Amino acid sequence: MSLLNNSYLGQALLVGLGGFLGSIARFLLSGIVDKNILWGAFPYGTLTVNALGCFAIGILGGLIESRDFLSPEQRIFLLIGLLGGFTTFSTFAYQTLGLFNASDLMRAGLNATLHVLICLILVWVGHQIIRYI
Repeated sequence: MSLLNNSYLGQALLVGLGGFLGSIARFLLSGIVDKNILWGAFPYGTLTVNALGCFAIGILGGLIESRDFLSPEQRIFLLIGLLGGFTTFSTFAYQTLGLFNASDLMRAGLNATLHVLICLILVWVGHQIIRYI
């Protein structure tokens, strides 16, 4: 375990493992949402993943800041690895550009607006929940 505790390589392995698991979770959840919401061509799965990831990082960030929660290794694994692999802002940007390129400016604007507003609000909500419990 000393390899993981003190070395840059160990930290990189924690990030990689977390990213692997987060990416699989993103793929599965996004696919489930997209297959079950039938309200037109809109990236609901990506929005769902980003919103949940932002809420989770708000809660974990609040716990870390207020209660010295988690070891440095656990923080690297969860925040950088797992949630970094889970959230999909690069996919969000690519899908929004695709909507713009398809001249679907209304959906592109709606997608960008919803992602930014919902995710910022959920980071704040997650942080506030931890402050008050």
